[in-house]
This record gives sequence, C-alpha cells and structure tokens, in this order.
Amino acid sequence: MNHFWLIFIGVVLASFGGMMVNIYNGLVRLRSQVERAWANIEVVLKQRFDEIPQIVQVVEQYAGYESSVLKDLAQARTRYGSAGSVGQKIKAAQDMSIALSGVMAIGEAYPELKANENFKQLQQRVSALESQIADRRETYNDVIANFNARIEQFPDVFAAKFLNYQRQEMFKATEQERNTIPSLKMNLPGSRAAS
Repeated sequence: MNHFWLIFIGVVLASFGGMMVNIYNGLVRLRSQVERAWANIEVVLKQRFDEIPQIVQVVEQYAGYESSVLKDLAQARTRYGSAGSVGQKIKAAQDMSIALSGVMAIGEAYPELKANENFKQLQQRVSALESQIADRRETYNDVIANFNARIEQFPDVFAAKFLNYQRQEMFKATEQERNTIPSLKMNLPGSRAAS
C-alpha cells in the first residue's frame, strides 16, 4: 500500500509541475506577443516621426503664420522622441496624430498648399501611415486584452506575480480623436434616422 501512495504522490507532483510549466510558457509566449505587437506599431510610428520635418518644411512655405499648429506638431514629435515607457510613447503618438490632423487641415485653408505635389504626397503618405497605425493598434489591443485577462486568471495569477507581470495599457483613442470621428448613429439600423 505504501508503494501505491508514493506513485500517487509522484503522479500528482508531476502533473502539478507540468501544469506550472505550461502556465509559465504560455505567459512568456503571451508577453513575447505583446512585445512584438508593440514593436510592429513602433515601426510605423517611427516612419511617421520621420515624415514630420518634411511636412513642417512644406507647410511653412505656404502657411508660415500658422505657427501654433506647427509648434504643437514639433512638440509632440519631441515628446515622442524622448518618451521612455510604452505609456509615454502612446500618449505622445496620440498627440502627434492630433497635431498632424491639424496640420493636414491647413491644406484645406490654403489652395496653393493643397495643390502642391509635395504636400499631396506627404498627405497621402501620412494617411497611409495613420491607417497602418490603426490596424496595428487593433492587433496590439487584442494582445493586451488577452495578456491582461490571462495574468489575472487562476492559477496563472501566481506565475504572473512570480514573473512580475503587470497589466498593460491599451492604445486607446483619445477624447479629441473620438470627437473628430463622425457619428455613425444616424446610419445605424434601428435608429430613428434609419427608420
């Protein structure tokens, strides 16, 4: 009978050890996905960062006295360049998006600028980059949601504490960004306007 209990305890310990290894490996894999998703965003943010001096240069030629808008863009770019944490980079990237939309709106006020080929190309490039950022931000937020849920689930929470994993911040749209997006309520099925 003693032999039976030794085997039983050995099987229980081996099962527990295997479960802990699986949890540990799963959390490490998920953390790696978070880092990869952020790196994918950062590649496009860097490309946008590199476009800003050209945008400022072109816009200054036509709308030099719109300096406050250009100053906001330059400050946001500087904050992004000096940001140390992911949270700081997210905030600076959001500020850059808002400032860029202001600069691009200047093109509407200056027909000569709007007709400028360099400005048109930069506008198309920035628009494409913003679209890529939005796509990658969605992927990043999905990975972050999975990561945050997993590190709070039982029994993964113990391994997460051991690894010192903490909740990560999502890359959310700012209030100002949400306000610039046209409301779709009027076109939704079931709304008064649609009926």
